[in-house]
Amino acid sequence: QRSAPLCLSAVPGLPRAEPPAWAMPLNFGPTLEGDVERVLLGKDELQRKCEELGAAISKDYAGKDPLIVGVLSGAAVFMADLVRCIDIQCELDFIAVSSYGKSAVSGDLQFKKDVSADVRGRHVIVVEDIVDTGKSLKAVGEAFAERGAASFALCTLLDKKARRTADIEIKYIGFDCPDEFVIGYGIDYAERYRNLPYVAALKRSVYE
Repeated sequence: QRSAPLCLSAVPGLPRAEPPAWAMPLNFGPTLEGDVERVLLGKDELQRKCEELGAAISKDYAGKDPLIVGVLSGAAVFMADLVRCIDIQCELDFIAVSSYGKSAVSGDLQFKKDVSADVRGRHVIVVEDIVDTGKSLKAVGEAFAERGAASFALCTLLDKKARRTADIEIKYIGFDCPDEFVIGYGIDYAERYRNLPYVAALKRSVYE
């Protein structure tokens, strides 16, 4: 018989450990769509918004060959649709970032995947799925500025202004984020639901 694993949080003198990601409630139903409370943004509405944002970016960056940088993994689906609505020359790249701990500040940013392109002298547009506190994106902008980017702009599908703590400007906003646990169109819960073709509210029973 295997012995039970040692629980470090129970050892005197050691701080209580944070629960790992897999300790989150994972009350998944048998199908992805069965876990959806309701659809918030449908496929047609999302496509129209991509066309609107793509036209604005094309106008603002004509002749500037912008470097469009998607934040993995959440922005991948939105970015794929967005760039097909941009009719000027542009270059694509991706980053993956994380912060250290719940109390992380902008200086604690870690690039898990950095851009391949040299940003020196480039007009950079970072594409996100959701902007909430804005801490990480503020740090990304500062990092690109230090590398000599000519300009830096943010584009997000959803803007959660109520959670904002960093002073950042978002140039291109798709929709205000509703006060819901959102999934779909690249947005996940425990790495599920990214492939739903719409943005939806997740049933509370899944995550509570």
